[in-house]
Amino acid sequence: MQTISPRGIATLVAHEGIVPGPYLDSVGVWTWGIGHTAAAGAPDPAKMPRGMPADLDVALLEVFDQFARDLPVYEADVRAAFTVPLAQHEFDAAVSFHYNTGAIARAEWVSQFNHGKRDAAITAILNWRSPAEIIPRRMAEQRLFRDGTYPDKSAPVWGVTEAGRVVWQVQRALSVEDVLAMLPHRAPKGPLGPGSKGERVRDLQTVLQSIGLYRARLDGDFGPLTAAAVQAARDAHDKIQFIIKGA
Repeated sequence: MQTISPRGIATLVAHEGIVPGPYLDSVGVWTWGIGHTAAAGAPDPAKMPRGMPADLDVALLEVFDQFARDLPVYEADVRAAFTVPLAQHEFDAAVSFHYNTGAIARAEWVSQFNHGKRDAAITAILNWRSPAEIIPRRMAEQRLFRDGTYPDKSAPVWGVTEAGRVVWQVQRALSVEDVLAMLPHRAPKGPLGPGSKGERVRDLQTVLQSIGLYRARLDGDFGPLTAAAVQAARDAHDKIQFIIKGA
């Protein structure tokens, strides 16, 4: 069962931003945390204490705990909408798109992709560009879907007034590592090796790809090409340590 990767999660949270108190979104819906509304289930942001929390650290843990409960619904919708396999970066981009729009089941670009029209589908992602402030996010999702390029940006924590108005001043900036540390762990533990499959293998392949050691498809399958890339990384590490230590 395909799920969003850790890098995909960090990217989504960076796009959404975090508001640790209830606020009214652009269409007047009470929202909290990482885009949580009453439509996703309890708690109802309209009934939560207003304003900034007294303890931001505790509040952020509550926000991420709720996010971990909301996210599987969006993942399931994406799995249902696509009738063809998705690479991990494609799935991550689709979840980000759906988390923002709620439209994965009716988006024309998804239908185009399912019918083998990949280029047209990628172009059509940008049809979802209203309001204008969303265009940079949609372009980033398009790049991620097309190229596997994850934006390297922190997740902003915004302030909020008791009236539910977002204060666009960053209270805290969470790095990718910060975001992943706060999210309840979703992946099974244990070492990876030949024969392993799934999200953690895709994450490994993505890292190996970023340093030029893996050039195949990000398929989540720890096969011979992944094993060779891992061995090359180990060899490079040993050489670096040899040089550093002057042995």
